[in-house]
Amino acid sequence: MIPEKELQKHFGFSTFKNGQKDVISKILDGNSAAAIFPTGAGKSMCYQLPAMLLPEMTLVVSPLLSLMKDQLDFLTAHHIPAARLDSTLDRDETNKIFEQAKNRELKILMISVERFKNERFRYHLQNMRISLLVIDEAHCISEWGHNFRPEYLKLPHYQKEFNIPQTLLLTATATAAVIDDMCGKLDICRENVVVTGFYRKNLFLKVTPAAEADKKTILLKRIQRTPAAPTIVYVTLQKTAETVAAFLYENNINAHAYHAGMQSRERENIQNRFMEGSLACIVATIAFGMGIDKKDIRRIIHFDLPKSIENYSQEIGRSGRDGELSLCQILANRDGINVLENFIYGDTPDKRSIYRLLQEIKNNNGFTWEFKLTRLSNEINIRALPLKTLLVYLSMEGIIRPKTTYFDEYAFKFFSGPEKIIEQFAEERKQFVSAVFSHCQTKKIWTSVDMEGILNTYATNRQRIITALEYFNEKGWIELQTRQAVEVYDIMTQAFDMDTVTEKMHTLFVQKESHGIERIHQMVDFFESRSCISRQLAGYFGETLEKEHCGHCSFCKNESIELKTTARLKPLSNMDFNDLTGEFITVAGEHATEMNLTKFLCGIYTPVFSKFKVKAMPIFGALEQYPFPEVKKWIQASQKLPLPNPAG
Repeated sequence: MIPEKELQKHFGFSTFKNGQKDVISKILDGNSAAAIFPTGAGKSMCYQLPAMLLPEMTLVVSPLLSLMKDQLDFLTAHHIPAARLDSTLDRDETNKIFEQAKNRELKILMISVERFKNERFRYHLQNMRISLLVIDEAHCISEWGHNFRPEYLKLPHYQKEFNIPQTLLLTATATAAVIDDMCGKLDICRENVVVTGFYRKNLFLKVTPAAEADKKTILLKRIQRTPAAPTIVYVTLQKTAETVAAFLYENNINAHAYHAGMQSRERENIQNRFMEGSLACIVATIAFGMGIDKKDIRRIIHFDLPKSIENYSQEIGRSGRDGELSLCQILANRDGINVLENFIYGDTPDKRSIYRLLQEIKNNNGFTWEFKLTRLSNEINIRALPLKTLLVYLSMEGIIRPKTTYFDEYAFKFFSGPEKIIEQFAEERKQFVSAVFSHCQTKKIWTSVDMEGILNTYATNRQRIITALEYFNEKGWIELQTRQAVEVYDIMTQAFDMDTVTEKMHTLFVQKESHGIERIHQMVDFFESRSCISRQLAGYFGETLEKEHCGHCSFCKNESIELKTTARLKPLSNMDFNDLTGEFITVAGEHATEMNLTKFLCGIYTPVFSKFKVKAMPIFGALEQYPFPEVKKWIQASQKLPLPNPAG
């Protein structure tokens, strides 16, 4: 087998890009591997070609819908049997994909990592044959990466559970520490890691020191030079995306906002318009761009500071994939640093919340702990992502162990009457189906399934009930829906000291917080450094450039780079504590703790705020431009409160 011939046969390409053949050879030799390629350098082909040559299906895990959509469009255009599973599919489409996968008609199936928690998917996955597990944006598996996602830490477990023999990791942004971390978790030898380098000669890296008040004007003048050139403007906050997009539109720029606060259909429509060329400019939070394959993006403009050097590298990597000259400009000052830091501080749970979670485990009857994530998040006042991270920490501590996820509610609507379905079966199976339907309650259209009622009156198990419902769904007799995911953990021990573990868990979050803050300042130093920006960026990811000067960055063009604080903030000592906090304290009562007050004034949403409707309060986020630690100290001094007792 000659890979070049297979490449030509399946995709119409005559040659490989740098690093592709090396990775593909390792996979075809039966090894697990990792491809660390720059954005746009052809990582996807490292699994797409092997998928056609390996005996069974390739399962691809992607973090975002847009990643799957673009890759699937490419595969479909080349007649590759591929599909994706996501929430936009209807019942018939989902069932068709399951059948194709089980019948070995698909070579590639794309899913999100959350799909592994879906009880229905797990049922079908057991009947699929898989040769290769591909983890796209694999840096998400590392706590030291810039987009750490706790769900990704379960991927090694899923690989073993479903007996997937090989793994391929794909990412554009991984330092040496991140590569070691993610490869260690999935038992990939360093000799099977292929790194092609990060330097791109067609990107002009421009840092423009700019006062906050001047940024809109500078941005407009830049875009007006070539208004039709495909452009992404990155901002930190959703409200900034809205205001900047509106400003550009009012000045005859074909621009639109894009952020996670929009409905998914609206976001998909905006992305499609940008991809096809009917929309020239998108003003977006980092919710946009991961995995899009638009080759002619001419400008990436950071209206606000990126979150880290990794984020910066990933975001600018979306420009100039066609090899033509592209501008990557940042309108930089120090004003937004506090906002970036406050996001990080906001993810650190206070000791009281950690203590309450440990109480749940300690006081649980039995050794199986079940909970709904949203309910638990609201009860103990820890946001969903930090809560998932805390559960990972407790698993690593040996206190709990993730077991499975099931759905608390199964509901369906009939396409065939229950009597007609029952008549399809005989003897014991007929009795079983009758027992299932006798414990279902129909309200207008949807029928709910009483799992406990069935289990209490008929000698069966939960898996058989689910299998039957899936079978009815596949036959088209019903349309099945699942609701209310329940997380199931084994409690490994309840013999732990509450105060000691609380302190240890909180310390881990503080360390993570410090690492995040350090990366922000590392990024600011990076932009202010008196050396070639391209050379620095390559060096950060372990690549050494031969030339000392790239010739296409601000430093090499002798442009002065110094980031200043341009917005003057009123001293906190001049603020009236009661004016800023009175309404919140009245509404929140016992929840008006020092930490919650700080988050309220810094505009950081936390679960307990939902019941107080804080976003409707005009003071919410009044101090979002101020450093979180300074606001916290000011609140403590104003209230003269002692630090909260974790057990209180």
